[in-house]
Amino acid sequence: MNTRKPTRGRSWLFTPGTRPDRFDNAAASGADVSIIDLEDAVAPRDKPEARRTALAHLAQPATGSCERALRINALVTRFGVADLQALFESEASPDYLVLPKSESAAHLQILDRLLGEANKITRLIALIESAKGLAAVEKIAASTPRLAALLFGAADMSADLGAATAWAPLAYTRSRLVAACALAGVLAIDSPFFDVKNQEGLTQETSQAIALGFAGKAAIHPKQIATINEALTPHPDEVARARAILAENDKGVGVVQGEMVDEAVARKARRVLAAAGEPIPGSGVSQT
Repeated sequence: MNTRKPTRGRSWLFTPGTRPDRFDNAAASGADVSIIDLEDAVAPRDKPEARRTALAHLAQPATGSCERALRINALVTRFGVADLQALFESEASPDYLVLPKSESAAHLQILDRLLGEANKITRLIALIESAKGLAAVEKIAASTPRLAALLFGAADMSADLGAATAWAPLAYTRSRLVAACALAGVLAIDSPFFDVKNQEGLTQETSQAIALGFAGKAAIHPKQIATINEALTPHPDEVARARAILAENDKGVGVVQGEMVDEAVARKARRVLAAAGEPIPGSGVSQT
């Protein structure tokens, strides 16, 4: 399967499919990926028109470096089936297709096959937002090479579990999702922070997500993007240290800034360079 180059994937901005006036603004917000949402943000009566305008927009050439994604309705709903049929019949080829309520590896494999038949090189994002989805998260993460990431849905997950939509009650679900992503080699994207007026809370939750192993975070407002991007972009000092670690690791076990350097430390250094969009020594490619 031919695929586009991977995004840095730090920030993923949701925009309602009913607001085509915001599509270009979202792409210009600084987000790495703009997600046009046909699911939760669109009332049932508005879904046909939102679907039409979203696909018309995605059929036009992209401008700038922001990648584009489409969140369809769940595969087991009539709206999801209609979304897919319209996508396959259109000229639209989004970079990513976000599948909500992902609860089975088979759903991703079905989408993989259908996208291939439609000659779409669109990659998949599985939204994990239910107890059933969490129970199958390892299988979902390894379901298909077309899968680029798992996205955590905190609001629906908390409703399914009967838990508060806060960090501590959902720490286990986040940790399990991150571990599944690490096993499969796909990106882990954290849920949006829903209080758009609370920048301090956004900064704190983004920091916690990074510490847990998330490589990206979703957003529901453009003003959240700068905070997310800054937090997920390594400081130049971190990049310089990562380069020094990899240079020392090539010599075998060594010491950098008082820390013993071995392959485990080198693996973390490679992740720093990848997050910074820097070339990784020995790979021959840049991550941008």
